[in-house]
Amino acid sequence: MIRLSGLAQDLKAETAFTVLALARGLKAKGKDVVELEIGDSPFPSTPHAKAAGIAAIEANQTGYCPSLGLPDFRAAAAKTVHDEFGIKATAENVVVASGAKPFEQYFLEALVDPGDSVLLFSPHFPTYVPNIRRREAHEVLVPLKAEHQFRPQADDVKRFIDTATRPRAIFLNSPHNPTGGVATREDLAAIADVVRGTDVMVFSDEPYCHMVWEGKHESILAEPGMFDHVVSAYTFSKSYSMSGWRAGYAVGHPKVIEAIGKLINTSASCSPPFVQQAARAALEHDAATRDDYMNRFRRKVETLSAGLAKIDGFKVNQPVGTFYIFPDVRELCERFAITSHGLALYFLEGADDKFGVACLGGECFGDAGRGFLRFSCAEPDERIEQAITFLANAITRRDRIQKYLAEHPEHALI
Repeated sequence: MIRLSGLAQDLKAETAFTVLALARGLKAKGKDVVELEIGDSPFPSTPHAKAAGIAAIEANQTGYCPSLGLPDFRAAAAKTVHDEFGIKATAENVVVASGAKPFEQYFLEALVDPGDSVLLFSPHFPTYVPNIRRREAHEVLVPLKAEHQFRPQADDVKRFIDTATRPRAIFLNSPHNPTGGVATREDLAAIADVVRGTDVMVFSDEPYCHMVWEGKHESILAEPGMFDHVVSAYTFSKSYSMSGWRAGYAVGHPKVIEAIGKLINTSASCSPPFVQQAARAALEHDAATRDDYMNRFRRKVETLSAGLAKIDGFKVNQPVGTFYIFPDVRELCERFAITSHGLALYFLEGADDKFGVACLGGECFGDAGRGFLRFSCAEPDERIEQAITFLANAITRRDRIQKYLAEHPEHALI
């Protein structure tokens, strides 16, 4: 008899990948599905990145390399955040990993002890909580509010520091997944003022740093004195369409960076050198392609936001950043007595036998997301238009909604 650990039994997979598998299974059976569930890019990896990766493999750069990362890539990453975000970093402030997501775990292992409290602004990226609990720390959830444009508030940070048991860390995600909210320079300066001088550390998760549609991206690490408090994480998945390469880096104080390097050394050993060479080429030569991709994403966001806003029961705040739309569908959930994730799965499985749209219920991002849906824009423009037309029709099929709920009573709104 196999006995799994308590950790393994309690872990829950990121729902986007669960719905992705369901959507792909339906497509394999012949159903036409518009996939708006996963935060991936519909564009090819940027050209210089691909060429550099191939060249590195052909040059046999396929062995081990330093756990902290290749020196030339670390230097290129430091120059990028300095030039683009005003972060005064050098190569010693940079460590490399397989995307931004691993840094959640490395940050917690390096800086958080069992029993510490970690502030999460919610709705939140679903892997935050499992990684906090893996460390036997405790999450403290604070809701982001639509009336504040889903922006984090310094008052909530102060309240956490003043009242939580052993307050130790804050997870900050801007531009924000799933809401599309973006913290302003003033927001981040106010939070920095609260944190500065305490022993609280901030994990600043910034994978959508090039997807800001109003103003520009700001990082809390650029605020004075914040190298003593912040680790910022970046990825190539969104900006350079390199999700499958698994390339990312973090920026922070050299003492923290060295500690994370040891954690990588004792777990993953290192990130593949040919991937790092591809990522460096992206930073140094693919800005024009990246910016073109971002403009195309902006148009997709505008198209999907405008289309969803015309559908009965959808209330849409156009996102300030990211390529996600997070409409409020509480009125529809009440009307049909269905949870928001049940509504999402109805659009995929139950609304039509031959066609479906994959999206996510807001509760996939914590209880604060209940009554919302998250749509990604990672499909061609004509498919987004198809999805809008389909969704508007799907909510009129009350008989099919009732049939779907009868078959899936776990999605009934109680």
